[in-house]
Amino acid sequence: MDHDRRGPAPPAARGPVSAAVAAYLRGAGPPPRAEDVAGARAYGDDLQLALYLCYELHYRGFADAAPDLEWDPGLLGVRAALEQRFLAALRAGTPGHAGLDDALAELLVEPVRGTGVSHYLRDEGELWQLREYAAQRSLYHLKEADPHAWVLPRLWGRAKAAMAAVEFDEYGGGRADRVHARLFADLMNDLGLDTTYGRYLDAASAEALATVNLMSLFGLHRELRGALVGHFAAVEITSSPGSRRLAEAMRRTGAGPAAEFFYDEHVEADAVHEQVVRHEVIAGLLEEEPQLAPDVTFGIDATGHLEDRFGRRLLADWREGRSSLRVALDARAERRNTSPAYRESTHIS
Repeated sequence: MDHDRRGPAPPAARGPVSAAVAAYLRGAGPPPRAEDVAGARAYGDDLQLALYLCYELHYRGFADAAPDLEWDPGLLGVRAALEQRFLAALRAGTPGHAGLDDALAELLVEPVRGTGVSHYLRDEGELWQLREYAAQRSLYHLKEADPHAWVLPRLWGRAKAAMAAVEFDEYGGGRADRVHARLFADLMNDLGLDTTYGRYLDAASAEALATVNLMSLFGLHRELRGALVGHFAAVEITSSPGSRRLAEAMRRTGAGPAAEFFYDEHVEADAVHEQVVRHEVIAGLLEEEPQLAPDVTFGIDATGHLEDRFGRRLLADWREGRSSLRVALDARAERRNTSPAYRESTHIS
């Protein structure tokens, strides 16, 4: 079958597993060895990139990778082994709530003195840091809502109807110019970033990759449908206040009108979505399948765990005046990075 040349270019490898997967996609070598997969760190660059490469075949694929590799038995076996290591680490290392009510209650409470990334960017972040944040988040936001759509065939009744309604909003309510992925591309334009799908895969940290891989892991497995609903709840419930802070950061730094609009749109939309997700999606799911309550809780907790890891990585780098990216941004963005701290951090981590 002809290769699909419209997808992004494959990224540089980060270890033996991702190197073997990338070579296999090009038809230039065998799949990774079992011992290499077994030795890869669950949250490390090599495993997370390899898993991202496998998952991306279910979205847009990669340039020069044959479309039928999506269901290649050898590659699916590798993916399963990578997923087992990732999921085992999540189950063992994620701080858990006693139950779903406790998990939801904590999501609904805004700390008096927040210390997360959105607080930092609102209060003291510089434009170069907003660009780095957007570049890493683009791996999800340029396909926003797509991983969550996998769960729709696995729901029914109230949960399906409500989930479809929220997804309809995410896809612009039928208007191509209001699709949230399109709005994020407009934000990237304001920030001087390349809007090509997958452009910043090489630059993104393992922590950023893990947050995106989590959605695909939950979305592509029917047995994890409850966890996907939990992930969706965590995102939607926390999105409105976080987006308000990020909109303020964009205004304070003069990022541009489209950059402001993306987050302003999420403040309004996600305030409504939060109610729908709690009272219709979760309640409807548990009305039909009450045994999934622990899975919903796990989805909420795992989302928070990985977002916290990503946030700690960003803040640790930025507070030391370092870039959070593995490779520098494109030249067009670099010209707008005027911070001395950014210019001095040429040793991209």
